[in-house]
Amino acid sequence: MTDTVRVDGRTNDQLRPVTIERGWSDQAEGSALISFGRTKVLCTASFTNGVPRWMAGKGKGWVTAEYSMLPRSTDSRMDRESVKGRIGGRTHEISRLVGRSLRAVVDMKALGENTIVLDCDVLQADGGTRTAAITGAYVALADALEWGREKKFLSQKAQPLTDSVAAISVGIVGGKPMLDLAYTEDSRAETDMNVVVTGRGLFVEVQGTAEAAPFDRTELNSLLDLALAGTISLTEFQKSALGR
Repeated sequence: MTDTVRVDGRTNDQLRPVTIERGWSDQAEGSALISFGRTKVLCTASFTNGVPRWMAGKGKGWVTAEYSMLPRSTDSRMDRESVKGRIGGRTHEISRLVGRSLRAVVDMKALGENTIVLDCDVLQADGGTRTAAITGAYVALADALEWGREKKFLSQKAQPLTDSVAAISVGIVGGKPMLDLAYTEDSRAETDMNVVVTGRGLFVEVQGTAEAAPFDRTELNSLLDLALAGTISLTEFQKSALGR
């Protein structure tokens, strides 16, 4: 792949600087402040012994997620959705995506009748907020599960996590496939895609849209290759943050 120097100096196959600050919140059972360049998302995991009423007695747990953006996470202030009196469609869609992504790597039977809620709050947005949320939420989830084990809500032998999971954006900008799009790139991309991948390299979800001209199979393969390489790197960041 021919390297293209981007506005921030990266090549087309290069991630933005990634940091994961594990245990950022003193109160939450698990937490991580994750940065993809200027995009910063606080992910917290809340562990509750018990499950929603509709799941009681089934011997299985539940993992769900909520996503939101702070009013000044963007260049101009947004109204809080709670003040508007309704949650927007985009917020619902991303919340469901984060929840699906994390549930893909959790054995609900091994979790037992326990619930983990992942809250992903965007502190600063510069593209890739949903992918950063998924990647950071995994770290928060892993710590919340260990908290549950310490409190004996989980047995010492239980292995609720079946794999890790991370996500990254890719796209075609100016005719070139690129990894980890910042907002200026995302806003002018001909094709925009979010890819969720397990640590073993299995796809959980691929969300791809041609914003301008349709893309062909060769371009799709290039984007997926970029995404796989990116998530391999993100998995290493996760392992490092968790001390594994």
